[in-house]
Amino acid sequence: MMNQSAMKSIKLVLLFLLFISFTNCKEDKKEEAETAPVETGTSTFYLVRHAEKDRSDDQNPDPELTQAGYGRAMHWAEILRDVQLDAIYSTDYNRTSMTASPTSVKQDIDVQYYDPQNVDIEQFKSDNLNKNVLVVGHSNTTPSFANQLLGEDLYYQLDDTDNGSLFIIQIVNGVATSQQLHFDCNCPERE
Repeated sequence: MMNQSAMKSIKLVLLFLLFISFTNCKEDKKEEAETAPVETGTSTFYLVRHAEKDRSDDQNPDPELTQAGYGRAMHWAEILRDVQLDAIYSTDYNRTSMTASPTSVKQDIDVQYYDPQNVDIEQFKSDNLNKNVLVVGHSNTTPSFANQLLGEDLYYQLDDTDNGSLFIIQIVNGVATSQQLHFDCNCPERE
């Protein structure tokens, strides 16, 4: 049989080992927390190119929408009616702001203007963390913006006749996924 002194020593050793293992578990959890993604939650970005623009004056750098374009802008508002948007961004051109306008009115959200050449994408993602956001751009800036949100070059400049592509970029806990959809619009020109 062990004497009391030996039993006390064994208990102290066991308590010491238990303390060491508990401390190591705390450090492991601390390391896990440090490596976890900073961004948590879900952000969803809906990116579209402006609707059909008026091409009657090829010298006009800032044309408005055609009647078909107005129809498509209304169509986007209808497509996005069940999406509870938190923000709407548009470049500062007639055709893009006019495309964003019906959705802006329908969802009672002011359009914020951005310069696609000067977007700090990390700041943009941070500012829109856990939000649903519509971004209206152009045939070259819309796919480029989608690529920046994704962190990879997946999409290319849209054909000049493509006014119906919708890019959906979803970022969940820092991991981005995407899809590109296309919506036809039977929005005839008025004569």
